[in-house]
Amino acid sequence: MEAMEYRRLGTSGLLVPALSFGAGTFGGRGELFSNWGETDAAEARRLVDICLEAGVNMFDTADVYSGGASEEVLGAAIKGRRDDVIVSTKAGLPMGDGPADAGTSRSRLIKTVEAALRRLDTDYLDLFQLHAFDAGTPVEEVLSTLDDLVRAGKIRYTGVSNFSGWQLMKSQAVADRHGYARYAAHQVYYSLVGRDYEWELLPLAADQGVGAVVWSPLGWGRLTGKIRRGQPLPEQSRLHRTADFGPPVEDELLYRVVDALDEIARETGRTVPQIALNWLLRRPTVSSVIIGARNEDQLRQNLGALGWSLTVDQVARLDAASAKPAPYPYFPYERQEGFARLNPPLTGRTAR
Repeated sequence: MEAMEYRRLGTSGLLVPALSFGAGTFGGRGELFSNWGETDAAEARRLVDICLEAGVNMFDTADVYSGGASEEVLGAAIKGRRDDVIVSTKAGLPMGDGPADAGTSRSRLIKTVEAALRRLDTDYLDLFQLHAFDAGTPVEEVLSTLDDLVRAGKIRYTGVSNFSGWQLMKSQAVADRHGYARYAAHQVYYSLVGRDYEWELLPLAADQGVGAVVWSPLGWGRLTGKIRRGQPLPEQSRLHRTADFGPPVEDELLYRVVDALDEIARETGRTVPQIALNWLLRRPTVSSVIIGARNEDQLRQNLGALGWSLTVDQVARLDAASAKPAPYPYFPYERQEGFARLNPPLTGRTAR
């Protein structure tokens, strides 16, 4: 098995594995998460064993995953080896219908962190991320509360997920102004069939030293190697029930990318998921790519994305197959030399 590569989380001091494990399949409660997987504590412990053998020591979850069951199962799976793992969780999305069951107010953040600590059976979180931007709570209130939790030792590093550029930049500016802990991570959707991250969030991450922790790197199950042009969805595909929950993908873009992946799979002897993951691992600002697995075979296959590299030509072909026209205000910087001179591309660069 290839040696794991470890990277700084943005410009923080935390070293994270290039591949981390997403525990969304743990627990399996509710319409969405039961379709992801129903891994119990015994199965989860085996998957954690395999991850640690491969050097994958970061495990990501969230309070909304199976209504807290994912955190509980993960906590049981890592019991007795807490010092060997990096625990990442998220909060902020609704956990109920009451007025205090959603958001990132001071009172709710304190309650959600305490609840996560209980479910995970730990006394600290290595990485705590806001699952969504809460427009109803002042940024100063959010950041001061997180800073208090960091100073209290309950959180080591903070991050966000699914923020827009201005929301993240405003947060970093407020943190700098008051001396609060800055966000080190942005958990983002990024894949060969979803490259919107590159327009604004990638250059922002490079400028601000924020590491991307990538969710759904296989395009919400579309780049598993089981979807082909002109063929129906496989019976077992989770897309039958969960497509509306995930990022939309145009059919023509999907099949163009799948065709390119198939071609490169024949050239390399690698699987489609391994190629899609390998492409992501080389993108600027990416600190860690979250892989999920229903079973041991899927996990071992995804781990095969490490230890080799696509050629320059293969990367260029994947870039071309997955490219989409730039939206405003970005298209002048792609189409006009004068604009482009002022903003050279970030390809090959990493967070400062």
